[in-house]
Amino acid sequence: MERLSVFGLLLAILSAITSKYASYGDTKFSNCSKNDLEALINFQNGLEDPENRLSSWKGSNCCQWRGIDCDNSTGAVVSIDLRNPFPVNSDSSSSLNTFNDIPIPEFLGSMENLHYLNLSTSGFSGAVPSNLGNLSRLQYLDLSTKFSSLSCDSLEWVTGLVSLKHLAMNYVDLSLLGSDWISVLNMNLTELHLSSCLLTGSIPSTKPVNSISFTVVDLSTNPLNSELPDWLVNISTLVHFDLKNNNLTASCSQLFRGSWKMICYINLTSNKLHGKLPSSIGNMTFLTDFDLSMNNVGGGIPSSIGKLCNLKEFDLIGNNLTDSLPDFLEGTDNCVSNSPLPNLMYLRLSNNHLQGKLPDWLGQLGNLVELVLSYNQFQGPIPASLGNLQNLTIMSLEGNELNGTLPESFGNLSELSTLDVSVNHLTGFISKGHFSRLSKLKFLHLSSNSFGLNVSSNWIPTFQVQNLDMRSYSIPNWFWDISGNLSLLNVSFNQLQGQVPNPLLVAPFADVDLSSNLLEGPIPLPNVEIELFDLSNNHCSGSIPQNISESMPNLIFLSLSGNQLTGEIPASIGEMLLLLQVIDLSRNNISGNIPSSIWNCSFLKVLDLAYNNLSGEIPASWGQLRQLQSLHLNDNKLTGNIPLSFQNLSTLATLDLGNNRFSGDIPLWIGDGFADLRILKLRSNGFSGEIPPNLSDLSSLQVLDLAENNLTGRIPGSLGDLQAMAREQIIIQYLLYGKYRGLYYEENLIITTKNQLQPFTKTLSLCQDDSDGGGSVDQDNNNGNEQEVIDNWFFMSIGLGFAAGILFPMLMFAIRKPWSNAYFNFLDRIVDKWLWVKNKRS
Repeated sequence: MERLSVFGLLLAILSAITSKYASYGDTKFSNCSKNDLEALINFQNGLEDPENRLSSWKGSNCCQWRGIDCDNSTGAVVSIDLRNPFPVNSDSSSSLNTFNDIPIPEFLGSMENLHYLNLSTSGFSGAVPSNLGNLSRLQYLDLSTKFSSLSCDSLEWVTGLVSLKHLAMNYVDLSLLGSDWISVLNMNLTELHLSSCLLTGSIPSTKPVNSISFTVVDLSTNPLNSELPDWLVNISTLVHFDLKNNNLTASCSQLFRGSWKMICYINLTSNKLHGKLPSSIGNMTFLTDFDLSMNNVGGGIPSSIGKLCNLKEFDLIGNNLTDSLPDFLEGTDNCVSNSPLPNLMYLRLSNNHLQGKLPDWLGQLGNLVELVLSYNQFQGPIPASLGNLQNLTIMSLEGNELNGTLPESFGNLSELSTLDVSVNHLTGFISKGHFSRLSKLKFLHLSSNSFGLNVSSNWIPTFQVQNLDMRSYSIPNWFWDISGNLSLLNVSFNQLQGQVPNPLLVAPFADVDLSSNLLEGPIPLPNVEIELFDLSNNHCSGSIPQNISESMPNLIFLSLSGNQLTGEIPASIGEMLLLLQVIDLSRNNISGNIPSSIWNCSFLKVLDLAYNNLSGEIPASWGQLRQLQSLHLNDNKLTGNIPLSFQNLSTLATLDLGNNRFSGDIPLWIGDGFADLRILKLRSNGFSGEIPPNLSDLSSLQVLDLAENNLTGRIPGSLGDLQAMAREQIIIQYLLYGKYRGLYYEENLIITTKNQLQPFTKTLSLCQDDSDGGGSVDQDNNNGNEQEVIDNWFFMSIGLGFAAGILFPMLMFAIRKPWSNAYFNFLDRIVDKWLWVKNKRS
């Protein structure tokens, strides 16, 4: 009996406990606040939910619904999470979990028990309702958007959120706030996320009372324009500080004065920081990420960075650093491994003016993944110790003054995917030992050095490279065996001989540059569609393949210039109509009429057919090439008049029809509507009549050559009004002639002065501008990517000769052409000086 009583007592206790928890559970899930339930149901009924995101919102137990949490005792809704479940940058996020641009519902402002509200990237639009300020218990609010138009013209309602600790409104349009927005933030706020909000003006310099508790400040990618205020720099609780992509001014000594004891993340990319990094930077021992790229930081890198044992990323790309890297790093004995920067994964210092030798401690950064030191002035040999960096995936040393040989220890970098040592002074032979373990290598750039290859002709590389740049030195023919994987094949300026395999094996949509070699035989066609094909300056012969458009229908850049091609231009070339921007077939022996089908290439910007044996008339249909900027038909046997339809080519900057058999008057309309025309050459034709006086309206004209025609009458005095000729000027610009991926088209012009031919070559950088489709744009004089190696000055004069033997104004050009960088970006400086001299009659 006693035993049964004890057992019965235990059952009774267990039953009571079970009943209590069952009762609690029933209270938690059954007593959802009636008002909250009705509001949520009304919200659900008023929206479209094509992805069934709210499929769990059924029944009366709203506390069981996905994204809803309730108070355990009252059943009041305390948390609503309707954020997009997909990553912001994923392909799915723009279509899934969006509420089709409906406004944020007003009822949310009446849910006074809310502690957490997350509506981020859910597709709400319109104005943020001000009654959200009624949520006095709210601690976390995220209204960030990405794909919809959400705006807020005042943050006064935020003053009512007295419990708020986390505020995120990334990508919400706050452009109407002015500069007083900071004053409405309350003293409990610890995280502020206002990235890409169109905040304008300045950050107030007066210290707000409620700002001292920030741990996270993200004001990145706003057009803020002011001094960085001291109160913001003095917040000692900061852990995460992101103000990248603004226009803020500050000195490094102000930033790193020692207030940020807890800081882990600093990103001030693309601002106006200046001064030198102080040694106090080494006191930020919790620092993991440091990015001051694209500023004007000078001096060097202090050796005290050795104290930053937790540092993972150190980025100073695009500054004005001038010193050498420190020979040693101080404080490394404070790190657990007693090695320098044991956690550093990304070291990026490219596009500065750093000099001296590469220090040995670089080879001790055991966790380094990216080493980017390109476009500096480093000298001396490459340390063999860099071959110890077993985790390295990217090594970028191009554009320096490094000498010596390429260390064979690089063959041990089994994780390496990118190796770029181009544009240095490296010498010696590269053997298969350099590539022994590089099975993951995808990008190999060795150009503009003095390497030779010491490998057998039957050697099969261990890697499957996709991007090969080996211009300007001799390489063997085995590289054809690996070309099938290449998305970039650049072996220009070598001594390659023989025929190119036909078909040419490359990866789909590859860029193929075989220019300036000794290749011969017929034009090869690729086995797949490609986007760039440059076979210029070789010894190829035969005719252009009739099926060239079938083989390369999506071609953007085609250059077959400087070969020995014969036959006619196939009409099918006009079927490359979608993307083709550059056609250069100049300096061959091509004959026959010009195909009218070229007018189909509606995006064409450069057409160069000069120095061939073409005959017949210019097709009138070419007047539909409304994006054409450079047209060279000179030195052929073309006849007829300049087509009337050419007056539609308003974007022309160069028109060279010289040395043909054209006749008729120079059209009057040439002087109208060609605001960008810089070069007009009609020399050595049969043009007759008078010179149109409205040629003086060509405000950009710099070269006018009408010599050796049958022109009569007087020279219009209005030609003296050609302002581009008349004044001394300095013009620094890119000419955007169908630029494609850094490849370029060379503008060639032969200028005759007093019966002497003067060559004029202008390198045109072919950089496509998606915003305006081309043209010329002024560039800043301080181009950090420019490495000036060649400083040749060419002076030439141009005379305007006529049948009467008149010598008119003399033009003097000075052209300075710097060296190219590894990606073939050519910057041209043009200084045009017009020297007017007294007119003389011979």
